[in-house]
Amino acid sequence: MENILDALKYINVSDTSYQEWINIGMALKSEGYSCSVWDDWSRNDSRYKDGECSRKWESFKGSSNPITGASIIQMAKERGYVISHFSGDGTMEWDDIIEYDGDGISFEPRVDKTPAEQIIHYLETLFKPDEFVGYVTNDVWQDADKKWMPSKGVFDRTSKELIEGLKKHPDDIGAVFGDTKPECGGWIRFNPCDGKGVKNDNITRFTYALVESDDMSISEQDQIYRKLELPIACLVYSGGKSLHAIVKVDAKDAEEYRKRVDFLYDFLDRNGLKVDKANRNPSRLSRLPGVTRNGVMQSLIDTNIGRKSWIEWLDFAEGVGDELPSLTYLSEELLNPPKLPEELIKGIVRCGHKMLISGSSKAGKSFLLMQLCIALSEGLKWLGFECKKSKVLYVNLEIDGASCINRFAKIYEALKIKPKHADNIVIWNLRGHAVSLDKLVPKLIRRIKGQGYDAVIIDPIYKVIMGDENNASEMGAFCNQFDKICNETGCAAIYCHHHSKGAQGSKRAMDRASGSGVFARDPDAQLDMIQLETSDEFMAKTADKKGSTAWRLESSLREFENIKPVNFWFEYPIHKLDTTGELKKIYAEGDPSSNLLKSGKRNQTPESRKEDLDAAFEACVAGQEYCTTEDLGEYMGLAVRTIQTRIVEFQDDYILAKGKVYKKPKNDTRRKE
Repeated sequence: MENILDALKYINVSDTSYQEWINIGMALKSEGYSCSVWDDWSRNDSRYKDGECSRKWESFKGSSNPITGASIIQMAKERGYVISHFSGDGTMEWDDIIEYDGDGISFEPRVDKTPAEQIIHYLETLFKPDEFVGYVTNDVWQDADKKWMPSKGVFDRTSKELIEGLKKHPDDIGAVFGDTKPECGGWIRFNPCDGKGVKNDNITRFTYALVESDDMSISEQDQIYRKLELPIACLVYSGGKSLHAIVKVDAKDAEEYRKRVDFLYDFLDRNGLKVDKANRNPSRLSRLPGVTRNGVMQSLIDTNIGRKSWIEWLDFAEGVGDELPSLTYLSEELLNPPKLPEELIKGIVRCGHKMLISGSSKAGKSFLLMQLCIALSEGLKWLGFECKKSKVLYVNLEIDGASCINRFAKIYEALKIKPKHADNIVIWNLRGHAVSLDKLVPKLIRRIKGQGYDAVIIDPIYKVIMGDENNASEMGAFCNQFDKICNETGCAAIYCHHHSKGAQGSKRAMDRASGSGVFARDPDAQLDMIQLETSDEFMAKTADKKGSTAWRLESSLREFENIKPVNFWFEYPIHKLDTTGELKKIYAEGDPSSNLLKSGKRNQTPESRKEDLDAAFEACVAGQEYCTTEDLGEYMGLAVRTIQTRIVEFQDDYILAKGKVYKKPKNDTRRKE
């Protein structure tokens, strides 16, 4: 066990691929280590994401061919690590690791076919009946090291001939292929040839490539072949130290074959498999299954595993090479559903999510955000919503540092609470130092990552905006920066933006923010504050609110149900809930509905009732052919029965059909339903 931790020190996490990182995590879990070992080692990489190790760790469920600590040892050896098996008096402890060195290892494949059946299956998988097959059995020689080497062998027999021969002589492979020397087994070419020779020029179809490695145990080779989803047509045990994978590369000619094999070998090398690159030729020989080699059978282990084709596998390879998350299988996740992030603001937004607060200029948005900072730091309610006690970074881009501090002091004083946990609020004063958000975010992440923050509040975003706020593409790239904050730190990203010009009361809350609609669609939670139209008469009745302004908070939420509108007063320097309900019936500034009911006298004449109905209908149809009686009732503040009465009253101009209200064409003589 100690050898694995020593070996891990030789592996620089920054130099590992995503798959190597995953393999190390799986190996550590397989060997009984805790997730903290993997997490501590992973923190030395700029790609580290807080909490990702623990999430991946839970997904490692084990397999019949687990990745073990030997993988870590092998990776460390490639980086200069030298294992020391013995210490002290040279006596091994019970839990010491005996490492694989590639020699003297026996492997017993699980094969359910006879030797003849294995060869037939191999030939039927790789060759068409009329294609010529090259193989070597007894045409062998020994080099200076007494190692048996194959010669040209046979290359003028078709797959159909060989299969028919094996079926005729199922117990005598030698009668078909020729007797092999027991010391060296046999070889076969995995691409068909023209029956005239065995050079690369004699190859007629460039479909397969050979992948072979003897730098790790057989079980590890099998595991990594399957883990990397190689499109393997045939997997053959060589009878020695390796598994031969006959991989589909599906090249149209020799040039494309060379490029694809180079890509394949480079990919495998980057992902922890040291391939024998001498096998890159299309005319290369591989081991013939069904014959023995030094008393061990060369065996066909499996066929048609991994991805179905080279093109399909390229999609997988691209996914392994990029920095995007891996695919998630719902069936596996449902067995152990991931835990949702905590709610930062109850019913509004979670930790690690994004929230936008929009409002008109000079609406007191900064005061509202500072009040939120205090609610989070002290674990209090904010506009009636419970807040998780949190550490928060307030990025101040607009006001000078002294004014910022004094505002916080005034808000604490107005709230009549003591700053018991003001150390949970950290301020980054950047007035005069603002840069575009894409340049700011990396600096921000470096300062807060791993420091226990739950929220980052950026006030306001117009100071750091990138590009044209009316350009959807540019604003999409801008909003992606908030995702980086959330993903890299686990914090909620909270920011504010101003309304577009003009009256906002007739718009939905999510359509009021200035610029592209991306602003409204991107955040997980949008809260919009709009001023209410309080008359002099109304304010006279609420003398205690002199100098205050009335507001309504509306929402567009992705994670939760939308909130009921919240009415509140801005009494400098804080926002207070309307606890009396007096603001509930007040319309927002610019809301056409407010014009309909300003005076009860308007409804005393048919002309005024007709004008009100016309205005409401035009507002409710919004480009459609009709609206409903419910739409009109909600817009005009009247009961549906009253709306129906109005339609009957003005039936020369309107049609009511099954609850739908239509404007009657001028030449239409139809009556009401």
